[in-house]
Formats: sequence, C-alpha cells, structure tokens
Amino acid sequence: MNYFLEKAQTNSPLLSDLKNQIHSASLDSLLFRATRKPQIAANLLANYAPVIADFGYDSALSNNHTVSGMVGVNQRILSKNQINSQAETFKLIKDALVLNKKIAVKDLKKSIISQYITASASAEQIVYNQKLELLLKQESLILKKLTQNSIYKQTDYLIFSATVQQQELSLLQLKQQNQNDLALLYYLSGETDTTSVKLKKPEIAIKSIQNSDQIVFLKQFDMDRLKLENQNKLIDNAYKPSLSLLGDAGYWSSFATMGYKNLGFSFGLALSVPIYDGNQRTLQHQKNEAAIATNLAYKNNYNKQYKQQLFMLNQKLNQSAEIEKQLQLQLLISEALIEANKKLLPTGDAQITDFVIALGNLINIKNAISLNNSNKLEVINEINYWSFNE
Repeated sequence: MNYFLEKAQTNSPLLSDLKNQIHSASLDSLLFRATRKPQIAANLLANYAPVIADFGYDSALSNNHTVSGMVGVNQRILSKNQINSQAETFKLIKDALVLNKKIAVKDLKKSIISQYITASASAEQIVYNQKLELLLKQESLILKKLTQNSIYKQTDYLIFSATVQQQELSLLQLKQQNQNDLALLYYLSGETDTTSVKLKKPEIAIKSIQNSDQIVFLKQFDMDRLKLENQNKLIDNAYKPSLSLLGDAGYWSSFATMGYKNLGFSFGLALSVPIYDGNQRTLQHQKNEAAIATNLAYKNNYNKQYKQQLFMLNQKLNQSAEIEKQLQLQLLISEALIEANKKLLPTGDAQITDFVIALGNLINIKNAISLNNSNKLEVINEINYWSFNE
C-alpha cells in the first residue's frame, strides 16, 4: 500500500501546485521586506523648448532648456503595528496554503487506501473462489462416475455441471473485476503501469483520535477568523498618518547662468493624514464582524456534525463486528454441511440439489464475509480521515 501512497503524492499535480504556492507565499513575504528598504532610482531628463519668432512656451516656465540627472531616494516610514500586521497577512496566507496541502494529502490518501481495499477484496475473492472451483470439479468427477454407475440420475449430474460452469463464470468475472480495480489503483496513483501484482492484505488500524480543536477541517474556520481579525488591523493601519522621507542628489540646470554650478541635493518629508472618507472605516469593520459571527456559527455547526459523524462511523464499526460473528457461525455450519454431503455422496445418500444449495450458501457466506471485512476497513479509513491529521 505504501508504494501506491508514495507514488500518488509524488505524481499529484495538486500537491505540486500547493507546494509552489507555499514557496511563492514565502517570496511575497520577502518582497514586502524589500519594499520597506530605501527605494533608489536614477532619473535623466533633457528638455528643450524653442521660441521661434516670439512663438513658444513662456521661458519663465519652460526655462527654454533643462537637463537633469539625479539619484532619488524614497524611504517610507512604517510603524511597528503596520509592519507586524502586514507580516501576519503573509503568514496567514502561507498557513492557509499549508493547511490546504494537508487536506489535499488526506484526500489523496483516503482515495488510494479505499481503492486498495477494493482491489485487495476482489483479489481475496478470487483465491477462495478458485478453491471452491477446485472442490466443485473434484466432486464433479466423482459424481460423473456415480452417474455412470446409475447411483445418481443424469439430471443430477447436469444440475451439478451447471453449478460448476456458473462458478467458472463467476471466477472469470472476479478476475476481470480485479484487473479493473488494480488499473484504477494505478490510475489514482498517477502511474501508467499495467503490471498485475499480488496485493498484500491491507492492515488498517484506528489511529488515536485527536482533540477536535487540532483537526485540520476545524482549523480552517480558525484560519478564516484570524484572516478577518487581521483585516481589521489592516483597516485601522490604513487610517494612520503616512510618512515618507524623500531625497535626491545630482545635476539639474536650465543653463540660465553658470550651469556648471548646478550640482546639488535636496531632501524633505511627505506626510499624508486621512481626515474623512464617508465613515468607510466603521462600515468595513461592521462587515468583518458580521463575517466573524457567520464563521463562528458555521464552526459550531460543523463541530456538532463532526462529532455525530464519528459516532455513526464507530457505530458502523461495531455493527460490522456483530455481523462478522454471525457470518463466522454460518460459515462453520455451511462447511460442516458440505463435509457431510461429501461423505454421503459416494453412497448415493446425498441429494444433489441439497449439495448444490449448500455450496451456493458457502459461496454467498464467503462473499458476505469479504464484503463485511471491506466495509469494516472502509469505515476505519473514514475514521482515520476525519479524526487524524496525518
């Protein structure tokens, strides 16, 4: 099973996509750090505004011709709260992607394990149906000789032969079903291999159930709440005064007088203070508070459904155990009945129709045991999916 689980995770484009998104989110955080550093740019401008026959731009405004070559520096000043809030935004984005990846891995594992159980069950059915087919053929040879010796009627032999042929058909269908189950298992694993392999019997145990607060599906609601709370901080930060340090140094001249002396520098401050925007800040906070209340309602409802779902799955598990006990008792009776018929067959004291019915019951019980075991493993797979993070 581990082979298919590893292949599925390696070949999954979704997991690869999420991995790249997580890496991209880390780069976004680094980009934000880069924007907090001084932004330096070099600018070159040459401008000529000719005046021809007294027609042209006012030289008092255009200076006729100017040349500038300067290096400018802009350093935005952010408060500690602004920096922390923005850093938290990128962290929440990354954490959400990590959470999505965990869920994607869980979904993938669940589907692979489920299909492995199905393929393993059909393989198991092939094994015991082959044994039954061998038994039927052996008894058919015995019955043929007894029919030739007039111990049994020809019709009895034909009834038994039809049962043998029916078993051969059932076995063929099982082999085809197993081929399809195995092909689907390869498909879900992202492999194109068509090799027929013998699957080991799946060993799936219930993992220790974790505290519901630690389950990834409930963590999604916490993540959404944290995002909304962080949005409130970003809204408040947007209404704080914005301050930037400005500076430049270089050459700027109109060549009006002594252009060679027009080397210099300048520096200053840029301050922006929000005053009034129609009460948008309060309205945005109200929207977020409403979203937080909605998120809490969904979380509480999901938590109730989650607990009820685990209760139902454990109930199904207990029911499977009860059914297994009954089937094992029926199996003992059916096998004893067949053994008794086998002993009576050579003397002609066994009824062929009763023997055929007993064999049919054995096949049905074996199939029911296999189906019940598969259902039990599927339930365990579901319990582990919902109650365990890995």
